[in-house]
This record gives sequence, C-alpha cells and structure tokens, in this order.
Amino acid sequence: MRPELKLQLMDTHAGGDVSRIVTGGICPLPGDTVRAQMEYLRDKADGLRTLLLEEPYGIPEMSVDLLVPPTDPEAVAGYIIMEVMGYPIYSGSNTICTATAVLESGIVAKREGWQSFALEAPAGLVHIDALVRDGVVEAITCGGLPSYIDTYQASIHVPSIGDVSYSVAYSGGFYALVDATSLGFSLTLDEERKLSECAYQIVEAIQAERGFSHYTLGDVGPLPFLHFMGPVEQLSDHSYRSRSATYVHPGVICRSTTGTGTSARLALMNYEGKISPGDRLETVSLRETGFIGEFTGVRQEGKHQVVENTITGKSYVLNRADIIVNCDDPMVDCGGLTHILL
Repeated sequence: MRPELKLQLMDTHAGGDVSRIVTGGICPLPGDTVRAQMEYLRDKADGLRTLLLEEPYGIPEMSVDLLVPPTDPEAVAGYIIMEVMGYPIYSGSNTICTATAVLESGIVAKREGWQSFALEAPAGLVHIDALVRDGVVEAITCGGLPSYIDTYQASIHVPSIGDVSYSVAYSGGFYALVDATSLGFSLTLDEERKLSECAYQIVEAIQAERGFSHYTLGDVGPLPFLHFMGPVEQLSDHSYRSRSATYVHPGVICRSTTGTGTSARLALMNYEGKISPGDRLETVSLRETGFIGEFTGVRQEGKHQVVENTITGKSYVLNRADIIVNCDDPMVDCGGLTHILL
C-alpha cells in the first residue's frame, strides 16, 4: 500500500484572518536562514502553499505558516508565511497567530502574566510579548517592520473609476493607501465585494504604471496590497481609531485590518505630522475586529523617515487536525509537494 501522507495543522485566526499553522509533516528545508528556506519553498516546493490555500483543503482567503527550526540562536522557532499573493517576508496577523500556536503547542511553556520570546521570520528576528491569563493567551504584541512612506499623494487614472489619489507605504510589503470616503465607501461589511472589485482595478493600474524598490531590499516584486482608510477619530490625547480594510491582490479582502496595514497607516500619520511616539492607532475591520498599532519611534534612513512600531491583537485556536494528502484525488495536485513530505 502507498504510505499515508499527513500534515499536522493548528488552525487559528486573528481579527478574522485564518492562519493555518503547519506544525508537522514537512521535511527539513535547505537554507542557512529562514529567509533562504522560504526562497527554497517558493522556488522548489510551492505545492504546499497551493495545497492548503485551494480546494478541497482551503480557500485563498486563508494564510499558511510553516513552523521551521530557527537559525537565529535568540529565536524559539522560525516560520514561513504563505498567502494567495505568494511569500510575504512578514505579516502581523500571521505573527500573532504563530506566536499563539507556539505557546499552545508547548514549544514555549505558558506562564501567567506577560512573557517574552523571539521568533524568526523571513524578515528577521521578531520580538514577542504574550499575555496569559488563567492559561489563555489573551494578547500578543509583536514588533512591526520598520515602515516608511515611499510615495505621497500620487494620482492615477483607473478605467471605470476615474482619477484616484494614493500614497504608498512599505511595512513588510508595499501598500497603496487610499482614502475610502473619496471613493464613496463607509467600510461596512455589505461593501466587501465592491471594495475588492475597486481595489483590484486600482492595483492593476498601479502595477502597469510603475514598480517600487525598497531602500535596502531593492526590488521586492509588484505592489500586492491596498489599504482603504476611513476617517481618523481621536479618542484621547494619545489614542486614535479608524475603520480600515486591507486588500491582497488578486481578489482578497482580509477579514482583519492586518498588522502590516496598521503599520502602513502609522507611517502615513507620522509623515503627515499627525502622531507622535507613544501614540496608538486602533484599526477596525469590516467585521468590527481590530488591531492596535503603537508608534514607538522614528529614525532617518537616507530620505525616508522610518517608523518603529508594534502591533497588538489576539488569536483564537480553531482546531488541531491531521490533513491527509491523497495524491490520487483528482482535486489534489501533488506537484511541487511530495519531495518535502515526511
């Protein structure tokens, strides 16, 4: 008989965005860093991503995080992020979910109160602060990637929409930041499909017109994200709130506001002189979930003001399961996959 091929998963969500944490079933990947292992997976074994994000096992709105051994001695675990758009080097919601899974699976023992540890993302070392109450992981605070504004208030003509004003931030990926009100959106759940259709056209137009280059990473591919911004409400001297929606190309509106989307907003608010270190922004999704981004500092990198920040949210465990990979199933494509399965 053919040996049974299995993957061990812990499904979680943060703000509504489901992250499937792969905890077992994958062979060690080549590469002396988590970034190099990610590149191997992307170039030689993309079948894992497509298997878990397509029918019959998943849907494109999910994300996948593969736990791997860390290569940085400070980290307790490494993780590789997979989404419909490919392999982002960082994601706030996926980091919140992965940190929760590391605690729930016992890789890091839970302790009551706040505890700290580090994970290794493809972007590098990520510091985690976790709050545990009565054995439950109540909050995860993770370092957001240093974020900055690449382009401020550019304009592009989009067929069937007209001229659209946008800014571009880098916060782990390049984001087009668009004022939702100017396009007639209130950022409510009933608008989800129209938001996706609108964002698709804007991103297609931007990608056709220009590319973007990070000041140290260089070319990181076509712009994959758009963040719709609602009006900013000031709650107190150092606290703000704004409705938000993040789009991932092609065709996905995230359930949460996303951590990197929140970091991008902080970069824009700093650029416009609207926040100071110590200020916090709560972004609220179409489903009334939220993350809190804190602006912790700023530094100058060449011509860019780079914003240091943290993202806080909560992840919930949905299930623990074995996925049976049946390569005889006509719905399953095992190409680019079997050579990494245990």
